[in-house]
Amino acid sequence: MLKFIKHHLETIAGVDIYPVLSFIVFFLFFLGVLWWVFTVRKSHIEHMAALPIAPDRINENEPHAL
Repeated sequence: MLKFIKHHLETIAGVDIYPVLSFIVFFLFFLGVLWWVFTVRKSHIEHMAALPIAPDRINENEPHAL
């Protein structure tokens, strides 16, 4: 199966650039996430961390949905 795919990929002109482009896209995304992690405010991180355990704000006049 791999030989079948490899043969067809070798017949495509300029296919060598796709692994390089995919690596560049991955690396830029990784750098962007890394930059965001170091520049995000601590208050934002604490707010997001508390969301799963924050009490729900339910109007007492509305029936509770389960």
